[in-house]
Amino acid sequence: MTESTAGPTARSAAGSPPADVRVRPATDDDRAAVERLWLMFRHDMSEHQGGLPAADGTFRSERLEAAFAGDGWAAYLLTRGDRLAGFAFVRGLDGPVRVLNSFFVVRGARRGGVGLRAVREVLRRHPGRWEVAFQRDNAGGAAFWHRVAQEVAPGAWSLAERAVPGRPSLPADLWLSFTVSG
Repeated sequence: MTESTAGPTARSAAGSPPADVRVRPATDDDRAAVERLWLMFRHDMSEHQGGLPAADGTFRSERLEAAFAGDGWAAYLLTRGDRLAGFAFVRGLDGPVRVLNSFFVVRGARRGGVGLRAVREVLRRHPGRWEVAFQRDNAGGAAFWHRVAQEVAPGAWSLAERAVPGRPSLPADLWLSFTVSG
């Protein structure tokens, strides 16, 4: 695929994170696009969580539903220029700890600074205590989240292993905890 059809490359010529990454609240008008991105996210996660799609090709979507309609939730759409790049779902906005419940960057935008720039913006919008869970066997995700924690809370973050609620057959998740200043 040529660059003109694939969109801009993931990293700028100087090697710095791309400047055209945007984070904005997802609206009801964005719902269909976020649902398609959700399918890509769940497909990626099925490698680590073993989930298979339902007979209609969809995956469980309780978190997607909550992100658009749940109290204390926020859904964000990530863009790169005029292209979709991913989404972020935050929960716990009505409590003492915010949880980055779901974070997804499309494969074509990964490893070029898009995710790091986007997650910093999401975290900045909601200062306070944060937690992020990821799977131990997701090496790329683990490296990314450790980098995020070190950048937003250098030396002031913790990592804990916790069982996945209601899913004893799955390996425990790793949870990063840190505080983002206002």
